[in-house]
Amino acid sequence: MKIHSHKINDTEIAEVISEDILIRSTEDALDLLGNIYYQGFDGLILHRENITPDFFDLKNKMAGDILQKFSNYRVRLAIVGDFSEFSGKSLRDFIFESNKGKLVNFVGTMDEALRALTR
Repeated sequence: MKIHSHKINDTEIAEVISEDILIRSTEDALDLLGNIYYQGFDGLILHRENITPDFFDLKNKMAGDILQKFSNYRVRLAIVGDFSEFSGKSLRDFIFESNKGKLVNFVGTMDEALRALTR
């Protein structure tokens, strides 16, 4: 795992780069969140392929639990990827509602992630 730092204006954003799945559980996400928070980053960019597909199954509540942790710590999160393979209406609604706020965004590109985390 590598953390690439993006600084835009006064906002420090960590982009996590890895070829492996890093988030397999809520505990994995909390460990990563703690690491990012401790280093003083304001936001985090994760790539969809670094998150277990279970995250996108809303029935197991993993996504809600993880995103609640980010909200509690006030660390903004952007997840970059193609979400079209997930066709469930509940997930589409969840992504739509998340994107209306400022704390969690599901986006297609790095540029969109950086804009979302610095607006």
